[in-house]
Amino acid sequence: MNKEAVYWIALAHLPRWGHFKINNLIIKFYHENNISIVDFFQLSENEWKNEYNLQINEVEDLKQAKSELANNAFLAETLYNEGYELIPLTSSEYSKTLKSNLKAAHSPALLYVKGNKQILDEKSIAIVGSRDASSKSLEFTDNIAKIASKEFKVVVSGFAKGVDKQALDSAINYNGQSIIVLPQGIMTFGSGFRKYRKQIIDGNVLVLSTFFPKAPWKTELAMARNPIIYGLADEIFVAESSDKGGTWSGVADGLRKNRIIYVRKAEQSENNANNLLIQKGAIPVDFEGKPLDDFIPELAEDNQLVLKNNGVNEENKIFELLNTGEYTVKDILEKLELDWSKNKLRTFLKSKKEIETINKKPLRFTMKDSELKQLSLYG
Repeated sequence: MNKEAVYWIALAHLPRWGHFKINNLIIKFYHENNISIVDFFQLSENEWKNEYNLQINEVEDLKQAKSELANNAFLAETLYNEGYELIPLTSSEYSKTLKSNLKAAHSPALLYVKGNKQILDEKSIAIVGSRDASSKSLEFTDNIAKIASKEFKVVVSGFAKGVDKQALDSAINYNGQSIIVLPQGIMTFGSGFRKYRKQIIDGNVLVLSTFFPKAPWKTELAMARNPIIYGLADEIFVAESSDKGGTWSGVADGLRKNRIIYVRKAEQSENNANNLLIQKGAIPVDFEGKPLDDFIPELAEDNQLVLKNNGVNEENKIFELLNTGEYTVKDILEKLELDWSKNKLRTFLKSKKEIETINKKPLRFTMKDSELKQLSLYG
């Protein structure tokens, strides 16, 4: 058993801390002070206060976590004996896709996994949607999973009824690979491990959880799991969404974070909110997952959107304008007299790392300050 695992369990589940606060602490002791998590827990209370600027209540939380190390040791030993593995944020095995998408503010400090860890390094897609999805949406899900499996892309599933379960079953049916992201602790997934035992042994399924290993299913855990599903995916496809619930909130959150999200364009007779998501900036796709309307996006190696045949000069004009201030989509179209749709321009703006989205109403865009470096956990 890895000795550090005991300490990672203690740190990852500090009550009321949240990912950002925990990750800031990891950056401080691991990257800046260059000490291990074991060494950090051996520091005195005064060192915690003075060197890490921790408040009294935060020090008390750490003391409480330290007092539970013995219990964590038994838990960690059980986990390893039963074939589970722990991947901390500082490990080279931690999903680079997850870390890149969620950044320091939202990346979980510890992943609990069982299965083929190498799946985390593969290109991946998430197919998400309603629990009570229509047959058309389930057919779309099956088709996208089939295409993904043929292209050797991993299908990320939240293991919920409806679209999630269809995505997983289809990937397995087409001999593809899948990641099951649990809304519960990994030790409570006994029936699931029995059901997918062969796929796990064959290396085609990885089961992953970010919650305390013995945590039962809860609604709040199911909601907290959704960003992990999106974070593990290079591409996100929405089969069907209502105007509320997990899929809606997950897509809305993804769009706020400038993720590129593909949504099946619904027919007029359908009763869902797919086309509302498209109005909010998601990219409409056909039954094959190919983008519709007047642009043809593709994902480049760095997972950024490339717009074909849109003219380099027009892109440069946009960059030059954004260097001078903040502008809405309407402002940019009018000032540069671009023959682009609003949806096309909005998608382009959100796809560029150099461009910052300012969350005002309406949305505004400007060039990022090159001197500002985003908080990174790579050291």
